[in-house]
This record gives sequence, C-alpha cells and structure tokens, in this order.
Amino acid sequence: MADEATRRAVSQIPLLKTHAGPRERALWPQRLKEEYQALIRFVEQNKAADNDWFRLESNPEGTRWTGTCWFVHQLLRYEFRVEFDIPVTYPETAPEVAVPELDGKTAKMFRGGKICLTEHFAPLWARNVPRFGIAHLMALGLAPWLAVEIPDLISKGHVVHKEKQRDVAE
Repeated sequence: MADEATRRAVSQIPLLKTHAGPRERALWPQRLKEEYQALIRFVEQNKAADNDWFRLESNPEGTRWTGTCWFVHQLLRYEFRVEFDIPVTYPETAPEVAVPELDGKTAKMFRGGKICLTEHFAPLWARNVPRFGIAHLMALGLAPWLAVEIPDLISKGHVVHKEKQRDVAE
C-alpha cells in the first residue's frame, strides 16, 4: 500500500467527474478541462513541496501526451522522455506510460518502453473510474515506478548520469 505522504499528496489531486473519452466528442472537452485542472493542481502542490519532477504537454486533441520526467538519486538528476496516448476506451482503460530510452533495461517494462503498471496500479485505476485521470497516473503510476526502478538501474549500470557519460567519453 501507499505510504502516508503519497496518500496525502494524492488526496489533494482533484477527482474528475466527467465520464468521457476521446470518442465522446460532446463530453471530451469537459473531461480534458478537468484533466488539465487536476494536473495543474498536482504540479502546484509538487512545487510547493519542492518535489517538481515532470513536465507534460498534449497535442491539441488531448490524445497524445509527451514530456519529461526526472529522478534525483545521490544528488544527481536523471532525466527521461515520457509519452503516452489516451486509449479509445479511456477512462475505463488507463494510458500506458512509456519511457522509451529505458526500453529493454528492466523486466518491469514492455516493448516500446511502456512501464509495467499491471500489478499495482491497474486494479487501483479500475476501482476509481472515472475519478482518476492523468495526474493520478503520474502520482500513483509513474512516480512509484521511477522510485523503484531508477535506483536499481543505476546500481546495475544500466542508467548512467550524463556527466559521468561525458567523463568516460573524454
């Protein structure tokens, strides 16, 4: 289960009300507005807690999201591209978050760099449809995955900080 700090942070993310996906043309703009409001609130609370760790933007339709996320380990910042598409069955189906440059570096990842969220996050998402959205995906899906996987990948030498890469190259 999530620790108390995670529960407190997630409890401050607004729950979404509109039960609509990209196929529901009339309701999707309202859902997308709620998604943005929740994301803005989540980013604001992260910044207030000095825990800013991602940037996201979407295409005009709100169906393709890209950005960066980062993880600080031993005072070094490791930054990664992140991307996902909103599935046509959204919000019943959670988006599959991909971190392409880590593709094949961990067993907790699927082809294309999609992170494994099936064990812990998928059941939580299913219990909270349509209240959970992209901010919840980031908070309860990507953040814990990064916290577990990145230190392990660093310790195994599969992820090397860019400063160390430059030192080796010179």
